Amino acid sequence: MYVFAGLGNPGAQYAKNRHNIGYLVADEISRRYGLEGFRSRSRLSADTAEGRVGDARIVLLKPTTFMNESGRALGAVLRYFKIEPAELFVFYDELDLAPGKLRVKFGGGSAGHNGIKSLRAHIGADFWRVRMGIGHPGDKDQVSDYVLSDFSKADGAWVAKLVNATAQLAPLLLDNDKNDFMTRVALLAPPPRPVQDETNEKEEPQDGI
Repeated sequence: MYVFAGLGNPGAQYAKNRHNIGYLVADEISRRYGLEGFRSRSRLSADTAEGRVGDARIVLLKPTTFMNESGRALGAVLRYFKIEPAELFVFYDELDLAPGKLRVKFGGGSAGHNGIKSLRAHIGADFWRVRMGIGHPGDKDQVSDYVLSDFSKADGAWVAKLVNATAQLAPLLLDNDKNDFMTRVALLAPPPRPVQDETNEKEEPQDGI
């Protein structure tokens, strides 16, 4: 059994925020694979659904904590279902990737992302990260407002394509070759052309959110 977790903040006011792209992926996985409707599990601080994605049994969840306490929910879910962190895949927003780009990695630091900081504090670093690029506002003082604001109307097309492709190809995450997943997502959901000539994909620390 595996865990797929989409990070975000609970509440209607955050639903379309850049910080909530992980929630969008979790909702699309639930819809696409006919997983039972999300069930509120207050003891686990999460909404969960269970079912099959491809050939694998999956626990799909959205923490009902705020982003900076995501690890509390994920730790509780892993303990409840007796699943190791190495079987966890976390979908979340990444400032240091250009909009629409996606990267998968195992382990590592938090790059300043408070949801990942919380996860590392509660379960350690050895889990899979599905990093979904939202770009950087260009000024660290604007980061908080940027991630907690809605995607723009112009972002709608690439966000929908990325979310749909990630959910459609999610079974490939459970194969050994994660590069195949990344390549096929990029083919189905090519990142938008940058508005100006600048690179957002450098691996520099994010400002904590």
